[in-house]
Amino acid sequence: MQQPIFHHYAMSPYAEKIRPAFGFKDIAWHSLEVNWVMPRPYTTPLTGGYRRIPVMQCGADIYCDTQLIARELELRYPEPSLLPKDANGLAHMLGSWASGSFFMAAAVVAIGGLGDKLPQEFVADRESMPGSRFNFKKMKTMLPAMREQYRAHVAWIDEQLADGRDWLLGNSPSWADLDAYYNCWFVRTSAPGEAGPLEKYARVIAWMDRIAAVGHGRKTDISGEDALAIAREAEPQTTEERDPDEPNGLKPGDAIQIMADDYGTNPITGELVSSSAQHVAIRQHNAEVGNIIIHFPRAGYIVLPT
Repeated sequence: MQQPIFHHYAMSPYAEKIRPAFGFKDIAWHSLEVNWVMPRPYTTPLTGGYRRIPVMQCGADIYCDTQLIARELELRYPEPSLLPKDANGLAHMLGSWASGSFFMAAAVVAIGGLGDKLPQEFVADRESMPGSRFNFKKMKTMLPAMREQYRAHVAWIDEQLADGRDWLLGNSPSWADLDAYYNCWFVRTSAPGEAGPLEKYARVIAWMDRIAAVGHGRKTDISGEDALAIAREAEPQTTEERDPDEPNGLKPGDAIQIMADDYGTNPITGELVSSSAQHVAIRQHNAEVGNIIIHFPRAGYIVLPT
């Protein structure tokens, strides 16, 4: 099996959902460090303009959004599983909580807590995203209220650990742990001065330390040129598959556009290859990488015919 190539940057909170999964699953992977602001010349040709990070590349198949990356890692590396047998759906559902209200509270605390230390290029880049949720002046005014919101989310984690368990859903780690963890990690790493709510919860700190101790798997660096060459020389492995329950009658070969429903809403266009309740895949072709198939989750994304 070809090693996945993970397009990320060190301080990406969403990437810190996936990097510990590489550790828990003992995965050998290639690391491609990208710019934390646009442009990203070695990622954009693979994603058709999708600009969120992280992205996982497997040959000429490109997986966007950690929701879908998590599912793909379970398919490719099923053991050890991060999906409890009695809480499979719940582990994924908690991802929506983590990327919604919990993330916004963590982002305001982590970023707002940095104040004027934020690089202007980062501010300009995030505020220019289509549908951007990042208004940094507003974040400063929201900081006191979001500190309380953030504490409430951390307290939920603490309550779940109160019976002495090591992991949120039972005796083994799951995607629920990693979804909750990255928001705690974001504040603790980016704005240590704002990590006070964490420090009040010894169980949460111990749980975070257990996850951090696992590490990030077997990482080797790769150049952007090599990542593009791998995509160019590979053929996508995804086959056409029609979803008989597709709500809007879309079928392979249809021209469609896909966009996030919250921020980074620039549409990505292509030819539908396959879809299901949880994913949609489109085919694109460009001169830099040839034929690629780009994969997105369905929850949180809008799919329309063009």
